[in-house]
Amino acid sequence: MTECMSKAELRARLDEIGVRPSKMLGQNFLLDTNLARAIVADLEPCEGDHLVEVGPGMGALTVHILESPARRITLIERDHRLALELSERYAAEIASGRLEIRQGDGARTDLLSLHGYGPVKMVGNLPYSASTAIISHFTEAFSPASRLVLMVQREVGERLASSPGQKDYAALTVQLGRRWSVKKLRIVPPDVFWPRPTVESAVIEVSRRPVEGLPNPDPAGFSSLVRLGFSSRRKQLRSLLKLPTGIWDEWASAKGHAVTARAEDLPVDHWADLALHVTPLGHNHPEEMCDVVDSEDRVLEPRLRSEVHVNNFPHRAVHLWIFNSEGELFLQKRSPWKGNHPDLWCSSAAGHVDAGESYEEAAHREMREEIGADCQLVKFWKVDATPETGHEFVEFLTGLCDGPFRFAPGEVETGAFFPVEQIRRWVKCTPEQFTPLFKMVAAKFLNETDGLIKLSKVS
Repeated sequence: MTECMSKAELRARLDEIGVRPSKMLGQNFLLDTNLARAIVADLEPCEGDHLVEVGPGMGALTVHILESPARRITLIERDHRLALELSERYAAEIASGRLEIRQGDGARTDLLSLHGYGPVKMVGNLPYSASTAIISHFTEAFSPASRLVLMVQREVGERLASSPGQKDYAALTVQLGRRWSVKKLRIVPPDVFWPRPTVESAVIEVSRRPVEGLPNPDPAGFSSLVRLGFSSRRKQLRSLLKLPTGIWDEWASAKGHAVTARAEDLPVDHWADLALHVTPLGHNHPEEMCDVVDSEDRVLEPRLRSEVHVNNFPHRAVHLWIFNSEGELFLQKRSPWKGNHPDLWCSSAAGHVDAGESYEEAAHREMREEIGADCQLVKFWKVDATPETGHEFVEFLTGLCDGPFRFAPGEVETGAFFPVEQIRRWVKCTPEQFTPLFKMVAAKFLNETDGLIKLSKVS
């Protein structure tokens, strides 16, 4: 059974490598083996997971992470001396390809490079001074993490896990609560660390929350409203938000709040509803009309999109694969509020062909609407309508564009350019993270050299 170093062993080893614990780096080293083992167990590591540890220090958690069935492990250590110590100690694991050690700031970790090795779970004994920055980074829209188990200052843990009406309930609680649930697992006394901190710590679990029933506001508008609402906790929201006459009173009454309510009175879902009420998403529009087509893709008549889907009428769609000048492919992650394939990665842009549109016209429109850009597009493939395609004839087009892109709120959660080799590995490791149609095209064009050459020439 693997044990943490004793205090004497830890101090001796730190002296050997010339490290004196730094207050600036928040270096308080964990000494309790049972606690370290419990924290890793709380992460629920599974075969195929990619475990990411931020702030491994001298490896108190790392030894237990390495005993897990995880496919891949990444350690992110800011202190270059400790990163070197870990690299030397775990040279065999690094050589096997299972373990990677990065020297750098956890709050600035390259999240893009963490995609593609398996479902990401993050763990760490975080430095008090940087914990909120690290948590914000690993819970942003582009983060691949689905679960975090973290040791933080007790005050921070209680703030993140607090409820409306509690004194710790704050803007950070609400911002995080839109997409994540926070649970306080245990309180940790100072005497399990060396050097001994002056305050207690807490272990918290942060996991993605389901969005069913949660209003879907524009993320930027939601964040701005929450920051304003908590900018002066003593003020009533009616005066602080300065909404047009009557809007606040009408909304508060409908939601069961007093018109004198303050920021800490509103639960997360009500903040989201208020943001949506104040700044409605711009993509809301009357129901689309689609052309119903025959088995030869000839237009028969226009029908409402809902009718087309309910009756499985053959219709048309487009998918775009946009490359940059480096040969990387842009992928978007669908909004978790989408009706079909929510929260999955797919083509650069995609959508139905509206009634009266050509495939090419629809492709340019979808690119502008979904990612806020446009470029020359060329057809490279087409598939017939089948149950597997959702009864859609799908035309695939490709183009070259370096961005920048602007995502449509409520449609696209996030997106980025990825190297093709990373996408290949990603689809192989976690195919469940991609839409069925994307996997179909990836199998044809990304896994064969001839297909890539064909596609690059088209672009």
